[in-house]
Amino acid sequence: MLVSLMSDVARAPNPVDRRPGAPGFWAISVVVPAYNEENRLTPTILRIHDYLRDAGEPFEIIVVDDGSRDGTLAVARGLADRLPELRVLSYSENRGKGFAVRAGALQARGEAVLFTDADLSTPIEELAGLQGAIEGGAQVAIASRYLALSHIDVRQPLSRRYLGRVFNLVIGLLGVRGFSDTQCGFKLFRLVEARRIFSRLKTRGFAFDVEALLWARRLGYRIVEVPVRWANSSNSRVRPLRDASAMVLEVLKMKGLG
Repeated sequence: MLVSLMSDVARAPNPVDRRPGAPGFWAISVVVPAYNEENRLTPTILRIHDYLRDAGEPFEIIVVDDGSRDGTLAVARGLADRLPELRVLSYSENRGKGFAVRAGALQARGEAVLFTDADLSTPIEELAGLQGAIEGGAQVAIASRYLALSHIDVRQPLSRRYLGRVFNLVIGLLGVRGFSDTQCGFKLFRLVEARRIFSRLKTRGFAFDVEALLWARRLGYRIVEVPVRWANSSNSRVRPLRDASAMVLEVLKMKGLG
């Protein structure tokens, strides 16, 4: 199914029957923001699809094409023709990862909502750990690369690691404390909390994770960090110097939420 978002506001769908097996019920929604991902999208979606299918719970996958300039939308449409569990959201202008995740989260219909990067730096198999945290009473579970039990298969270049640590230091000085890793692109929310958080989100760029966590904290939700396996992707869309500066400016705008 292809859905075009013509405005800045993505409205949540109507409530559905939440009973397992009822029409419109999904145990989990997986949101995949995609910008110029024509080469990676097919293996990523098929891997997610096969994992969730084998898990045996009802699911949906939502690809959000963030105004890609390559063949991402065509690839996503082709996958949707093959996979009934896949929906595609699209818009013509590149609006940023934060906008894309927000759009997908507000259209999700699963009991829980996961967003994951299109490169699957955190393997989809790590979802089980986040689900365990939600089942244990958390409303939000976030993957962390920096916990003692986390395992890094492929490390980032030293320059990227340095900038990441500087960013964490900066957001700490700005009052965003208590998280070892805000930027790992693998986070799970219960549906009700996801809608409450993402409906408030203003940040369109890469710092949206920070705003989402600040809203979760402000709304009184329990947030649990979960150790995961992670591998750096050599084709990351993050431009270290330019994007790190933009992220700091975005975080400065959030000071009132801390």
